[in-house]
Amino acid sequence: MTTTTERTLVNYTTAEGVAIIELTNPPANTYSYEMMRQLDEAILQARFDENVHVLLLRGQGEKFFSAGADISMLNAVTPTFKYYFCLHANETLIRLEQTPKLVIAALNGHTVGGGLEIALACDIRIAKRGAGKVGLPEVTLGVLPGTGGTQRMARALPKNKAIELMTEGKLMSFEEAQDLGLVNYVYEPENYWDEVMRYARSFCPPNKASQAVGRIKRSVQSGSEVSFSESLAIERELQQLLFQSEDAKEGIAAYTEKRQAQFKAR
Repeated sequence: MTTTTERTLVNYTTAEGVAIIELTNPPANTYSYEMMRQLDEAILQARFDENVHVLLLRGQGEKFFSAGADISMLNAVTPTFKYYFCLHANETLIRLEQTPKLVIAALNGHTVGGGLEIALACDIRIAKRGAGKVGLPEVTLGVLPGTGGTQRMARALPKNKAIELMTEGKLMSFEEAQDLGLVNYVYEPENYWDEVMRYARSFCPPNKASQAVGRIKRSVQSGSEVSFSESLAIERELQQLLFQSEDAKEGIAAYTEKRQAQFKAR
C-alpha cells in the first residue's frame, strides 16, 4: 500500500471477514494528504476482496479516533493546495460511503473536526463510554467543516440542530451524541474492542447474508440522492439481483424449514 520510504499512516489487516483499517498518526491521528491517499487504497483493497464483508475503522491508541486534518500541514501550504486537499479527501470519503459493504466506525477516543467527518461517512458508529468528545468545531478556526461535514451532519440531524452545533462549534460527549442519533451505540470500556469485533462479525457469513447487507446500504445511499421514483427503481434492481443469489434461496428455505440459515456470501 505504500512505498518503502513512505511512512505507514493507515494500518490494514483482516480477521474473520472484517477489514480493520486503523488511522495511525499519534498522538491525535490527524490526517494529511498522504494519510488520505493510504486510506483510499485501503478502502479499495477491502472493497474488492471477496473475503471481506465489513470494513471497521478505528484510531490507534486510546485517546483519539481522529482530531481531523493536520493543522500544521494546512498552515504550511497554499490556499490552492488546501482546496485540492479537501477535494481529494471528499473523494476518499465518498468512496467509503458508496462502498457496497457495511462500514463501522469504532470511536475509541476524541472524534472531532475532520475525524467526525470520516465517521459520518461510515454507516454505523460505536463509541467507547467516557472516552472522548465529538463535534465539528471548525468555526473556531474561521473555516467550515469542508470534508463533507456540513452536508452529512445536516442529513444526520434536523437542519436547525446541525446548524446550531456547527456554528457554535459545540463539542459533546458520546452519550449526548447517541441521544441525538449521531452515534448508534455506546459500549462500556471493558472489552470494548472485543465487543466491537463481535458486532462487526455478526454481519459476516454464515451469520448474515452480507450481499443483502451491502445492497441495503447501497439502496439507502444511492436512493437518498435521487427522486423517490428513481430510488424505488434502484431498490427493485438490487432486489432482483438478490433474488438470484444463493443466499436468498438459503434464507427463504431456512425460514420455510424453521432452521437457522447458513449464508455463504454467494
